[in-house]
Amino acid sequence: MKREDLLKKAAGLGFKLFETEKPEDSNRTLAQVVESRDTRLWEGFPVMLANAARGGGFKYEAVKSLLKGRPAKKNFDALIRMALAVYKALGFEFSGLKNCAVKSPRFNAAVAGVPIEKMKNVFKDYFHDKEEDLNNMLRVKEGMDIEYAMSQIFTAKQKEIFFKKLRQEKLTKTEREYFSRVIKKKAQALSNPELHRLAHEVLK
Repeated sequence: MKREDLLKKAAGLGFKLFETEKPEDSNRTLAQVVESRDTRLWEGFPVMLANAARGGGFKYEAVKSLLKGRPAKKNFDALIRMALAVYKALGFEFSGLKNCAVKSPRFNAAVAGVPIEKMKNVFKDYFHDKEEDLNNMLRVKEGMDIEYAMSQIFTAKQKEIFFKKLRQEKLTKTEREYFSRVIKKKAQALSNPELHRLAHEVLK
């Protein structure tokens, strides 16, 4: 298999050198990564293994059966053990990998030829990016929740003036008068702590 094709498959298991769809067979992709002897891919093995396990498709014996020759199988076991060491060091646990510690023999780190610290850094970077994605998603959701809540109280025009005021943008004379006459009163009602308390009581 061409390296470019394998990189694309690896991306589907979280090691995104290239964007692609998730591979149909994560076990085959993991086997191909092991046989590639590509250091860059091996550094990302804990990421790919974790995603395969979380997706429920990872099978230790299935990967091993796809590997040709004793050296590839030894490398696979070494990579598995190194990945498990990375997870343990960083406080991660994946239910789909519980049996791997028993099945794979103790590893010699030199077999895989990849520094475990490098693996750890790649894994941390990946999950940091995932955390950022989650935070961004939550911020978007929070914004949508606020938008929905405001739409229950303010008209579209009132929301527009409200946010202009919030951003300290200059209001026209008509907008200032409308803000003082209508929007300000609604905002004052919303900021009333007793009203908040009563609303929570009603919604229980």
